[in-house]
Amino acid sequence: MKITRRAFLALAMADLVAPISLSFASESSGTADWPGQEWDRIAPGQAGWSADALAQAHAYAQLIGTATLVIVHRGRILDSWGDIARRLEVNSVRKSLLSALIGIAVAEKKIDLDASLASLNIDDTPPGLTDAEKEATVRQLLQARSGVYHPALYETAGEKRLRPARGSHPPGTFWYYNNWDFNVLGTIYERAVGASIFESFRQRIASPIGMQDYRPEDGRYVRGRKSVFPAYPFHMSARDLARFGLLYLRSGQWNNEVIVPANWVAESTRAWSETHLHSGYGYLWWTGFPERRVAAMDLPPGGFWADGHGGQFVVVDPASDIVVVHQTDGRQVTVQQMGHLMWLIYTAAHVSDPGADPVEASN
Repeated sequence: MKITRRAFLALAMADLVAPISLSFASESSGTADWPGQEWDRIAPGQAGWSADALAQAHAYAQLIGTATLVIVHRGRILDSWGDIARRLEVNSVRKSLLSALIGIAVAEKKIDLDASLASLNIDDTPPGLTDAEKEATVRQLLQARSGVYHPALYETAGEKRLRPARGSHPPGTFWYYNNWDFNVLGTIYERAVGASIFESFRQRIASPIGMQDYRPEDGRYVRGRKSVFPAYPFHMSARDLARFGLLYLRSGQWNNEVIVPANWVAESTRAWSETHLHSGYGYLWWTGFPERRVAAMDLPPGGFWADGHGGQFVVVDPASDIVVVHQTDGRQVTVQQMGHLMWLIYTAAHVSDPGADPVEASN
């Protein structure tokens, strides 16, 4: 049978989504794989996915202007679109990359999450921070709950428009997607470890997990007069972002090596706030909730994602054992469009019969 998106979501809200998610784990025999120097691939039919349904996802991706798309299932690339080796600017996905580095530094006791801005000698261009603003902690910066609404670099027009007035919310009391918080965290990290974000990422994450295309020189700093704290844009390929997503899918472990502490992965991808998308927000990650899916992204409970302006996404769904990477190059893809693409991807995944409907097969 065929099922509409509305009917699918209605079933999901009726708690029928859990069997769908659980069915993914039994699609392939054997243990989950790890990519080597190159990614292994698996044919959709071999994994129990519908090639015809994936073709519909491809058609929609072409319609909305997707540049690259990678679907990883159980550690192997199941499908891809575009030049997945091409390094594109990832925009705010950079924040989730930094979160991983901060987690490593916290485990090594180089960063104290409860340290205040005052104790770290953090101040900005006039008018500088007030004493109340300087009470914000590193943890609150990670949560986008600092209460510091000083102008920041590399903001979108929407972020500038929505920025609250200075002093309107004490630290820790209000969630606002705040580039000031995120940029300051980059400076705090570099001061703590004594190295650049881009070189640290190469040493601590990219090299250990075998990223094929990442180069520290592709990173850059955006500086300006509004703030002393630069932004730190990354360029990265879709297949390298997929390795990063798989690292988080596997709780920070790569083969038998711990890259990011598992407790940090869990803590940073839990919902500390609810956002305007009716999603959660963790430590520089967008998240779901334990008890409900994120409708905007069509993401089952327990999933989380990195999100960059214009349509840069790294979606991690532990329940289904999948990672989806999506990139654009000049086109604008919204969260809602990405959510529809995710629905098409989920619709392509089946229990055992490639011709079966995913909802019907799970009943």
